[in-house]
Amino acid sequence: MAKLRTVAVLAGAALLTRRALRRRIQASPLWPMPALENPTSGRPRSRALRLLVTAHETVAEGVVQLRLEGRDLPRWEPGAHLDLVLPSGVVRQYSLCGDPADTSAYTVATRLVEGGRGGSREVHEQVAEGMELEVRGPRNRFPLVAARSYVFIAGGIGITPILPMLRALGDGVEWRLLYCGRSRESMPFLEEVEKLGGDRVTVVTGRPDLDALDVPGEAAVYCCGPEGLMAAVEERYPQVHLERFTPHAAPGAAFEVELRRSGRTLTVGADSTVLAAVRTELPDTAYSCEQGFCGTCQQRVLEGEVEHRDELLTDAERGDSMLICVSRARSERLVLDM
Repeated sequence: MAKLRTVAVLAGAALLTRRALRRRIQASPLWPMPALENPTSGRPRSRALRLLVTAHETVAEGVVQLRLEGRDLPRWEPGAHLDLVLPSGVVRQYSLCGDPADTSAYTVATRLVEGGRGGSREVHEQVAEGMELEVRGPRNRFPLVAARSYVFIAGGIGITPILPMLRALGDGVEWRLLYCGRSRESMPFLEEVEKLGGDRVTVVTGRPDLDALDVPGEAAVYCCGPEGLMAAVEERYPQVHLERFTPHAAPGAAFEVELRRSGRTLTVGADSTVLAAVRTELPDTAYSCEQGFCGTCQQRVLEGEVEHRDELLTDAERGDSMLICVSRARSERLVLDM
């Protein structure tokens, strides 16, 4: 890898267009990052919007891209995602992969997951041009941070949050991309990525050799793709920035949950969730994504220590609430205001 220039990128602070972001990156050898709030992350959560599906097209083998049009849409930054409320009512999260400066439309893409929970199949088979969909967001928990250089690792559909980052960085910043997939035909946006990066892009079909990857110590590492790929990257580079749309499973012990207003006490097994246990007693309890992203199942915690596993709540919210679909107890007992 060529000698890397010192660069810093402001991401997650001001609402910058792609051109403005590139101009600022190239203008200074070091750009301090001010401590400003990221407008597309955490709370307050963006209002729901009704957008029109104006394009539903296949962009790779098993991958469909949606264009969702509206007016004066909230701007977003590379790494941001949308919550889509699908026709069945389920909520799924998809990375924005279009142009952040385009306030007339959002673009997302999804791969058909055989044997999944049905969201991707619904997008592929039931969503159509001319249909209106509710969207929430955008939110960004995968922002482009200040770094001297960048190494990106994408597996298949995992290219979607990374592609806007590459466009924003352009030619003035040192970056490299390892893009892997089952076959070239299954890799979305491959032609654009290769034109954009030239010899900075390494394309691998099959299993990548991560040990051969040249990662300078000062580089920011970004990875999105199948869980196996992300786990392998995280093992080698603990500082990696990851984008997950499925809960990161971890072992847990059984514990008790008291539902204070209902006067009931439940046992949550090591292989179960608080949501599953609660719904055996309170079947009308609201939920949607079951992955810790949408916030539908948020509940107030009156007593006990929570092991937060969600990707949504702010530190302040975690002080007295939890998402019961994924989070668990650190203590032997939790008391919920239910």
